Amino acid sequence: MDEPPIEEFSEDSGPTLRRGWTTGACATAAAKAAYYGLVTGSFPDPVIITLPGGQCPAFALALNEALPDGARAGVVKDAGDDPDVTHGVLVVATITAAPPGAGILFRAGPGVGTVTRPGLVLAVGEPAINPVPREMMRLALTEAANATGGPRDVTVTISIPGGEEIAKQTLNARLGIIGGLSILGTTGIVIPFSCSAWIHSIHRGIDIARAAGLAHVAGSTGSTSESAVRQLHGLSEQALIEMGDFAGGMLKYLRQHPVEKVTVAGGFAKLVKLGQGMLDLHSRAGPVDLAWLAERAREAGGDDRFVQWVRGANTANEVLDEAQKRNLPLAEHVAEHAWHTAAQTLASESELEIVVFDRAGALVGRTPFRKVD
Repeated sequence: MDEPPIEEFSEDSGPTLRRGWTTGACATAAAKAAYYGLVTGSFPDPVIITLPGGQCPAFALALNEALPDGARAGVVKDAGDDPDVTHGVLVVATITAAPPGAGILFRAGPGVGTVTRPGLVLAVGEPAINPVPREMMRLALTEAANATGGPRDVTVTISIPGGEEIAKQTLNARLGIIGGLSILGTTGIVIPFSCSAWIHSIHRGIDIARAAGLAHVAGSTGSTSESAVRQLHGLSEQALIEMGDFAGGMLKYLRQHPVEKVTVAGGFAKLVKLGQGMLDLHSRAGPVDLAWLAERAREAGGDDRFVQWVRGANTANEVLDEAQKRNLPLAEHVAEHAWHTAAQTLASESELEIVVFDRAGALVGRTPFRKVD
């Protein structure tokens, strides 16, 4: 059967982008092919799987090998046009016999991480193969067992050559996932620039902080603000959430999974956007509104001449520099507006604080902690 084309995704503001496949989908395809290799000695190529949404893509094999005690197969991950660090990795599944009655067991091979901290959906000691990919593999292997009459008690070991090094580019170590990458995906499909893996890491970071009993977490837009807020509050690493541009993703999850205190920390330009009402702080979501910032300059005590200059300024940070020369508390006003945007989204009993840092990590604006109404 011919492999169907990967679905395409188009945004009004940009070109058509190819969708891709998650590591979970690739692991499922590799596991199914390896199972057939174990039972029949023949590896289906391409191998067809069923995704949670009912789609039935086909995957070409990059590796197939009979082993003395099993079989293995591999699929190269195609993330489409998404800037995914796992694009191009080889996802390998090895199938071996398991003890009678064991069912389908999962193991982490080289390059796949192991959970070492409580708070994740997986227990400590489990391989970092998430629940949906596990269920996809169970269904695929059950289907294969029904078709071939093969064993239903098997061990599935997922490996990603080089995965331990690639994992250094992810948040896995901070989440307590040690030794490699995670096998992820809830739909099997990667939507370009959805950055679902990053948002997943934000959510898991919050889960770990809550499981550790932490009363205060701080989400930061970047490394400078993270370092500065850590020093400001004396926070542990587990309390630090690398929010990046996804303020909405963090705040919405905290609304459903609250902690006592929440700090949103970031650079001036990013928090200007939050103050404007934006929850996606990336440049693709929109620019800083200098007209809006000019009104905040007026609130801070700027005269008409300065307010007019702000409207034509080059960057938000240029405006901050000029405001500081005039001793105008512009960042304080930006922080207050950002607080209201964040509070509307957080909508919980948490106490919320906004902290604004300049490019050097110096504190330039801050709200007090106060409960969200």
